[in-house]
Amino acid sequence: MPATHISQLYPGHLGLMTDLYQLTMAYGYWKTGKYRQRAAFQLFYRKPPFGGRGAIAAGLELAVDFLRHYKFSASDIQYLGGLKDGTGAPLFDEGFLNYLQRMELSLDVHAAPEGTFLFPNQPLLRVEGPLLQCQLVETALLTLVNFSTLIATKSAGVAAAAAGDPVLEFGMRRAQGLDGALTASRSAFLGGCHATSNVMAGRIYGIPVRGTHAHSWVMSFSTEEEAFLAYAAQMPGNTILLVDTYDTLEGVRKAVEVGLWMKGRGHTLSGIRLDSGDLKELSKAARQLLDDAGLHDAKIVASNDLDEQEIARLKAAGAAISVWGVGTKLATADGSPSLGGVYKLSAIMEANGEWAGKAKHSEDAAKQSVPGRLQVYRKYDGSRPVGDKVADVSLGADELGEGYRALLEPVLAKGEIVYRFPTLTAARAHAAAQWEAFRGAAADYPVLWLGQAGAAEAPAELTTGQGMPA
Repeated sequence: MPATHISQLYPGHLGLMTDLYQLTMAYGYWKTGKYRQRAAFQLFYRKPPFGGRGAIAAGLELAVDFLRHYKFSASDIQYLGGLKDGTGAPLFDEGFLNYLQRMELSLDVHAAPEGTFLFPNQPLLRVEGPLLQCQLVETALLTLVNFSTLIATKSAGVAAAAAGDPVLEFGMRRAQGLDGALTASRSAFLGGCHATSNVMAGRIYGIPVRGTHAHSWVMSFSTEEEAFLAYAAQMPGNTILLVDTYDTLEGVRKAVEVGLWMKGRGHTLSGIRLDSGDLKELSKAARQLLDDAGLHDAKIVASNDLDEQEIARLKAAGAAISVWGVGTKLATADGSPSLGGVYKLSAIMEANGEWAGKAKHSEDAAKQSVPGRLQVYRKYDGSRPVGDKVADVSLGADELGEGYRALLEPVLAKGEIVYRFPTLTAARAHAAAQWEAFRGAAADYPVLWLGQAGAAEAPAELTTGQGMPA
């Protein structure tokens, strides 16, 4: 599989990347003899982020990389052996800890390809295998898939608002940690951004990197003119001048002078960047100054707390902006700080080899879960998706009629990769096509079809065929 930052930043064993209660449950399974019982878990989200109708699935490669490097080291086991319960006794006994250190994951994973648009309650992943193993990986899978899906969805909305204009992801400095910055950069590119300022993400993921200079460059020189000339002289093929350090329109005029100086030497001013003020009026005035000087090819890049709403507003108002730099509000998922994805036990294999569906019941209808080993079938007319149905795996695609495709594809079989990962660029193209097809979906949420496993345990409102809960 392609490289991801998970195994590069965390080259050791990853068994402790979990919540303690996963380990206490695993211990209970081991003590009661249930640890080898085969189980199925579904990872899904309940409410679409950012007021939309669905989300762009992302993070699968990161999740698989984690699973492939999941082990407990000797020092991990030593740490766990030192944990105490409320009486001061060891929390875990030696036999269990020895089992953890020897354990090799043997999970089966089915997942929607990254970039797939999924509606609420549709599984992004289905994980099957020994109950203890399925339980231990819950926290990390949710961490990796939730945040990736959230940022990819935000990015898709930003890219759609830009309507074909390049969008640059500038969020590293405001992201939640270095790992969060790398995940955000990867997911933002998958969702539709064209490049990133994050150089490490560029190296690991092959994302185009973009960037020129900041206000400190200008302030380190005696004058703005001197700073612009020095930058143009040193990097004539990458000259985008930040013009708002002192006075924006005066900065544009000085950038024009530098652009003409470059033109006389066979070079081209790539553009200017606006990072404050009234971006609509300043961009229009800057465009006029550039065009009057014959610098028609110079781009106007805008930044400063942009998001999909502000980009749409500026475009509708006629702003003369050709490239959008989006940072804080993208990398921090402004508007929906978490996806709210969950990981629920949905089926367990009984002693007779039959699957029994399991469902969570709740007074809160939105928190009820769907039983069974679920698959998502999407109907296509040729290459165009035309609708969705959720079906238990015991309901075959043939029974749904022609044109249906199962979205959850085999990724791991007994812990081994059986999936050919697309390139990140291919996943990005898939996301763009899916967003275009489904972002305007009306209230016709996917219909639920229950097969044999667990139908009797399903909440009544989920068996009617009238749609998923809101």
